[in-house]
Amino acid sequence: MSNNLTINDLYSLEQYSERRVAFREKVMKHKEDRRIALGPNLTIYFESKMTIQYQVQEMLRIEKIFEKKAIEEELSAYTALVPDPRNLKATMMLEYTDESVRRRKLRELKGIERGIWFQVGDGNKIFAIADEDLEREDRDKTSAVHFLRFPISEQMIEEMSTGARIMMGVQHPSCQIEPVTLSERAYQSLLMDMN
Repeated sequence: MSNNLTINDLYSLEQYSERRVAFREKVMKHKEDRRIALGPNLTIYFESKMTIQYQVQEMLRIEKIFEKKAIEEELSAYTALVPDPRNLKATMMLEYTDESVRRRKLRELKGIERGIWFQVGDGNKIFAIADEDLEREDRDKTSAVHFLRFPISEQMIEEMSTGARIMMGVQHPSCQIEPVTLSERAYQSLLMDMN
């Protein structure tokens, strides 16, 4: 199965209308397995071909896009988020319901997106490469949403396939959170991206 998402993977608007409820349920279950809470307000959602297909299908549905060229433009905007055998891809979200707290925290946490790390077994921490599509922080604050990429080596893949523990954490002066060990379901879901 190819990790690339192409126009041939998509449902037509009519097909998607018929399958949307069932497909959405499947995607939400899949996303739950790939949700990593690094703290009460910091969540990592590992993307997959399926999660990105869902985002594209929803965008096509909302915008009523059916012309091939316009569909390909939507695909090109999203396909960089599909993982490949050498890179895990994720969306990082800082979630604060109170607007004044959110504004303050986004200032305090400037640069946090580059402090998210991923570790397989006793290997080195791999720090996220953040926001390759566009800059999401300014001089004063970070954004509430960032897109991350974690480069994965052949050795890491081998260790993952033999059951080595996977941990994630944050290295940032304003965010003191204990590292987390990925659940078995998250582990197995990410391992599928490497194949």
